[in-house]
Formats: sequence, structure tokens, C-alpha cells
Amino acid sequence: MGDLKSGLTGKAELIVGTNDTAPRVGSGRIPVLATPVMINVIEAAALNAVEHLLPAGQQSLGTLLNVTHVAPTPIGMKVVAEAELVEIDGRKLIFKIVARDAVDVIGEGFHHRVVVTEEKFMKRILEKAEG
Repeated sequence: MGDLKSGLTGKAELIVGTNDTAPRVGSGRIPVLATPVMINVIEAAALNAVEHLLPAGQQSLGTLLNVTHVAPTPIGMKVVAEAELVEIDGRKLIFKIVARDAVDVIGEGFHHRVVVTEEKFMKRILEKAEG
């Protein structure tokens, strides 16, 4: 993780489509951007900030999201999420995030990820699946 340092940034974008709305994902009845979809864009921004710098065989996994979703985004409008790596604590990466549409800040907060070795992580999954 030597290439990771505070200040790294990543961005992800989405044009809200009908499949991205609250009724489609089961998180509400009004056809606006669903909170789970906004969270997906936030995680993609964090991945874009750091994943390409991790050594082969390692990746980051989301462990905590503490975000608001305070403004609706209609179908057809673009959403942009930005993530900034603000702290590294061992294997834990902490990002400050903000999501905006063409009019408003729609969400902001913090997102934590942990860096894992894929082989060890997959071994844990297989052991868990076998009971």
C-alpha cells in the first residue's frame, strides 16, 4: 500500500435511468434516484481513487458508509460522486465523499474501505460456505 496517500481522489458518474429509481430497487415509491444507487456511485468513486494503485492480488472492500441523501434527482439528470482519501489507518482507508446532481449536493459523508489479499479473503469465504 506504499502508493496510497491522503489526498488521492476519484470520481464516478451516472445518468439516472428508470432502473436507478427508488421503485425499481425497492427503496421507495417516487421515481427519483434511489439511495442504494447513489451509494453505488459513491463506492465507485472511492474505487477509482485507489484501486489502480493496489498491488496485484489486493483489493479494497467497503466496510462502512455514513452518508446523507438530502435532495432528489430526476430521471435523465447526471450524478457525479467524488471521493477523497483523507486517512489511512493500517489496512483501513477513509474517504470523504460528496455526490451532486446538476442542481444540488445530494449526499455527503464518509466511506470506509479495507484492503484485503484476495487469496486469503476467498479462503475465508470458502470456509464459511462449507460450514
